[in-house]
Amino acid sequence: MSNPKLLPCDDLAIRSRPSVAACARRKWWVLTAAVLGSTLAYIDESVVNVALPRIESDLQATLAAMQWVINAYTLSLSALLLIGGAAADQFGRRRMFLCGVTVFALASIACGAAPHVAVLIGARTLQGVGAALLVPCSLALISAAFTQEDRGAAIGIWAGASAIASGAAPLLGGWLIDHVNWRVIFLINPLLAIPTLWIALSEVPESRDPDASPTIDWRGAVLAFLGLGCLAYALIGSAQLRLRDATAIVSVLGLLLLGGFVLAERSSRAPMMPLELFRSRTFTGINLLTLLLYGALGGAFFFLPFLLIQAEGYSATAAGAAYLPFTVILGLLSRWSGGLLDRFGARAPLTAGPALVALGFLALSFSGRPYFTVLLSMALLGFGMTITVAPLTAAVLNAVPSNRTGVASGINNAVASVGSLLLIAALGSIALGVFDRSLEQRLVAARAAPAVVQAAHTARGGFVVPPMPASLSPEQRSLGRSIVAGALVDTVRFALWIAAILALLSALVAFFTVDDRRPPAHSHDAA
Repeated sequence: MSNPKLLPCDDLAIRSRPSVAACARRKWWVLTAAVLGSTLAYIDESVVNVALPRIESDLQATLAAMQWVINAYTLSLSALLLIGGAAADQFGRRRMFLCGVTVFALASIACGAAPHVAVLIGARTLQGVGAALLVPCSLALISAAFTQEDRGAAIGIWAGASAIASGAAPLLGGWLIDHVNWRVIFLINPLLAIPTLWIALSEVPESRDPDASPTIDWRGAVLAFLGLGCLAYALIGSAQLRLRDATAIVSVLGLLLLGGFVLAERSSRAPMMPLELFRSRTFTGINLLTLLLYGALGGAFFFLPFLLIQAEGYSATAAGAAYLPFTVILGLLSRWSGGLLDRFGARAPLTAGPALVALGFLALSFSGRPYFTVLLSMALLGFGMTITVAPLTAAVLNAVPSNRTGVASGINNAVASVGSLLLIAALGSIALGVFDRSLEQRLVAARAAPAVVQAAHTARGGFVVPPMPASLSPEQRSLGRSIVAGALVDTVRFALWIAAILALLSALVAFFTVDDRRPPAHSHDAA
């Protein structure tokens, strides 16, 4: 996703952890380090989408490669997020936080210096590993430093700073892409990492959970990583899939690995995903809702910069600014949306919110020029998500016993990332087929000259408007660009329609599965 602050249950993960209060002065240093650490991941994930068209052009890459630039990060984060929190509790929260920040910063330098796309994808994978450590550790550090009485204020500061960083990052990143280079956006992270590491080393006390399990579910994490990776590979390669292709074998292997993950979780003494939680129909429904809705959001936001920059001709700065209404509305109205729970429960807003998100996707599919129509569509998306996020968090809390809310919130966050991972992989492959068909139809309708047809065909496999050869006349170059841009608009519009359908399906899931009642507080099994 473009904006990881949208992940549900972030503050719930903080509230669920045990607290070992620090001294008054030191706890604010802890909060500063936690905010800076979270900001590293939030800035990076928010800004990379805006850079995708420029990266594809500069590195002469394909759309499939751009899918992996996003998905390599999301894959590592999804598979290792729960392990990161468990490792922090067992081995030390400060230690794992330092490891996460260091890995993330070094991987960011590798991203900025990547000579070709394969190196960039590998570095993005390492960034995901670092984020899987530093994000849950940031939350755990806050919980350990603040008592229950003053933790709410700390959560508010952390959430506000994260929202500001997530909202400003696309705009700042777009400006840097336009005026400097896309590589610079990755070099922001090492600069932030320096004060983060200094504060963590000098001011943050070490803490552990004395009740943490002595074992960590590494087997489950490896199976999840490999299974999701194989499935994403098969989905990305499915545009050229044949029965004898290796992608078919990989897809089967991915399903088998994910089946092995389920079996491993059933037999593990300390599973990263306790299967008994899914006995609750509400918990299962909420996670299905999350998979569909956040998958739709991740897929739509993956294609949005291509629509704005390549098809509509806006600058990267303008494309980054398009995210502002979404983030600002989500930040300003989140407290108001929490009040909806007291009046209507969780089911009504979890049905209405995704339905509004679906309308936002439809509006976005018909927007473009003038620019304000993009902003209005993004504002509608933001309002729909505002109605959704707080009730979703409450529904997760209410669907499981009180002693399982921490792991439940972690599972829900991981499901949100998995939804984005799979939808970006699937939609990318579908988009290539739609793009090729639309390109051919437009070339035939325009009765383009053979030279124009040949120039337009160089856009196949990618998702950018290629430079037209100088041998063409100005009219032919303009025609070639307009044909490719029109095919891009058709393709992104189709992807946004699919996103709208998925959002509507998530609303239906909420309507039929969400139960506003809370299970017994001391039960050890899901209701």
